[in-house]
Amino acid sequence: MAAKNNGDSLILKLVWENIRFRPVRTLLSILLIAVPVTLILMLIGLSRGVLEDSGRRTQGIGADIVFRAPSSSLISFNGASLSSKLVDLLGQEPHVTLATGVVNQPVAGGIDTITGLDIQAFNRMSGGFVFVEGHSFEKADDILIDAYYASQVHAKAGGSINVLNRPWHVAGIVEPGKLSHLFVQLPVLQELIGATGKVSQIYLKLDSPDNLKTVTDALKAKFDGYPIYSMRELLSLLSVDNIPVLKTFINVIIGIGVVIGFSVVSLSMYMAVLQRTREIGILKSLGASKGFIMAIILAEAFAMGLGGTILGIAFSFATRSIMHVFVPASLPQAIVVSWWPIAGSVAMGAALLGALYPGMLAVRQDPIEALAYE
Repeated sequence: MAAKNNGDSLILKLVWENIRFRPVRTLLSILLIAVPVTLILMLIGLSRGVLEDSGRRTQGIGADIVFRAPSSSLISFNGASLSSKLVDLLGQEPHVTLATGVVNQPVAGGIDTITGLDIQAFNRMSGGFVFVEGHSFEKADDILIDAYYASQVHAKAGGSINVLNRPWHVAGIVEPGKLSHLFVQLPVLQELIGATGKVSQIYLKLDSPDNLKTVTDALKAKFDGYPIYSMRELLSLLSVDNIPVLKTFINVIIGIGVVIGFSVVSLSMYMAVLQRTREIGILKSLGASKGFIMAIILAEAFAMGLGGTILGIAFSFATRSIMHVFVPASLPQAIVVSWWPIAGSVAMGAALLGALYPGMLAVRQDPIEALAYE
């Protein structure tokens, strides 16, 4: 037992000395390992952040049921294909006290969405906007934006912004958390996108939460083929696991992370073995076993993988801060702590795999040739 402990202590000491006397190589290796960790955590954070932000804003309208067009999906409900007549029709359903339709139109390459709404019905359903600056709609070219978007585009109440290839007067800036980041009057947006008499989705408010299941089941039976969600059901579905495209994208990114980590560590450890050829020869001539040499190589790879994981986690906080400063409305990033061990495992696994080939080269060296190496 004592011999084993002495051997472990010697390995750790040799690894520490190798790292300490080659700081530039070590730091570069750790930095490059941190890149895929940061990439994984950033993209997971963006996926989770966008979905959570969408859920909060959807919940903020105060509706109980969401009624969508048959062509829509869980995360794609832009355009306008529902007849506005359905708003009045649904508003007459039993236990429905209020119905309002909105139009969603993507802007800025599809990253953001502008929403056309009936401000009176919206105010009754949600309790209305809380204004940071300015006032509600007064003219046809008025637009309301939330504080996140205002910060992102550096807009002020009374100024103007360009959206959908036309200028808008910023009538007011509102607190975030209700439905969207940009708002215009419903008829104005309908006319602008050629969807007069159409809406994207319809929100329903009930007289009592106790009637939620009854009304939802009745609507699904009456309007077969239409996606109809209770707000609670919709929020529970807004997760990465329920969106196949996001899951595939994340798996691809993890694969890229493994390849990068493997390549970086393999190259780094290969160079380390070449630099320590004489050192390895001395160790073998002193009786060091193949397992002992391999343990040194793998321990150093483990140390770099651990350092890269810690640095990558730190970088993910940095990317969140940067995005919050420059694009708080378009790209909200969450810190997903549950993914830290997953990203760390990817980095550590890639680091150890990358060290295997250089390690095998090291243990096969002939002590005499290694001692003669220049």
